[in-house]
Amino acid sequence: MLDGVFSFVLLDARDKSFIAARDAIGVTPLYIGWGIDGSVWISSEMKGLNDDCEHFEIFPPGNLYSSKEKCFKRWYNPPWFSEVIPSVPYDPLRLRSAFEKAVIKRLMTDVPFGVLLSGGLDSSLVAAVAARHFAGTKAAKRWGTRLHSFCVGLEGSPDLKAAKEVADHLGTVHHEFNFTVQDGIDAIEDVIYHIETYDVTTIRASTLMFQMSRKIKALGVKMVISGEGADEIFGGYLYFHKAPNKEEFHQETCRKIKALHQYDCLRANKATSAWGLEVRVPFLDKEFIDEAMSIDPEWKMIRPDLGRIEKWILRKAFDDEEQPFLPKHILYRQKEQFSDGVGYSWIDGLKDHAASNVSDKMMSNAKFIYPHNTPTTKEAYYYRMIFERYFPQVSD
Repeated sequence: MLDGVFSFVLLDARDKSFIAARDAIGVTPLYIGWGIDGSVWISSEMKGLNDDCEHFEIFPPGNLYSSKEKCFKRWYNPPWFSEVIPSVPYDPLRLRSAFEKAVIKRLMTDVPFGVLLSGGLDSSLVAAVAARHFAGTKAAKRWGTRLHSFCVGLEGSPDLKAAKEVADHLGTVHHEFNFTVQDGIDAIEDVIYHIETYDVTTIRASTLMFQMSRKIKALGVKMVISGEGADEIFGGYLYFHKAPNKEEFHQETCRKIKALHQYDCLRANKATSAWGLEVRVPFLDKEFIDEAMSIDPEWKMIRPDLGRIEKWILRKAFDDEEQPFLPKHILYRQKEQFSDGVGYSWIDGLKDHAASNVSDKMMSNAKFIYPHNTPTTKEAYYYRMIFERYFPQVSD
């Protein structure tokens, strides 16, 4: 079965038929559109379809499309996709091994690379495993035996402090990028143009990643490894505390993974590729997801009475007393939203800027101007205005 991340079109030159396919989770973007003459268009960006298609939509992850059959077929259909409740007992060493394999697989490169390190659990585990296995890689022989790590944030932000501590523990060559709220605001229009969405949370986080990617690429780095996907797989968002039972907990993780291509995958891929930087995401390795999603979700449940915080099974798997992957307080650090961890004034600055550009009267007419997915805040309205300017055609 196909592995890795990909979007491709395979043409049969004999009869001009083709098949198109997208990777299991949708790490790479892909869109499909139809012209008024019945033609089929495929593009990795909406910009490639916006002017020529009568209708276009997201190409669904884990699917292929045949021009002969004129329909989609799902090629990736694991048990978790149908939300069947798994029952495999939790084995911390097996889970750790699966993740280490996923990271090692992504160390195969002959270009300068590094890791994105926010100091949170997910990126820190990626960095810890990469640092432990980096020395024997082809890249280490060509570019030096110390792994490079990168972090972005407002001066004095929580992420910068935590990332520096992790970098010191791992011995990476650490690069810290500071930005101001105004730097981010100035980049908003470019960010929306490149990531092609008006989702508020995605834009907030993408702006920071977009800024950081530009600086990373300027250093000559061509690939980075990042920590997207763990919160969806292990129920890391704080609202998972409210899950009433393991069945609903598991079903919500399934739904979150299925939607990743519209949010975190879209952000990670497009914010980096805008500058010609490749991003690799080991938590979204197909084999690792299948392993992690086969575990009885009772073990993923947040149980304060048993000392289990969010993502406890992942933390426990890497809690090695003899050869620690991370300092304990980092391993058990509570989750921060990416756009919060870089500095709390970032969100306030965005809201203030939006309020200065969107009047109360504009908001009162929002349902008439944007009847589909009507923005409910001035920040959302501001992003929607920019998005509609670049992508005026109605699409799914």
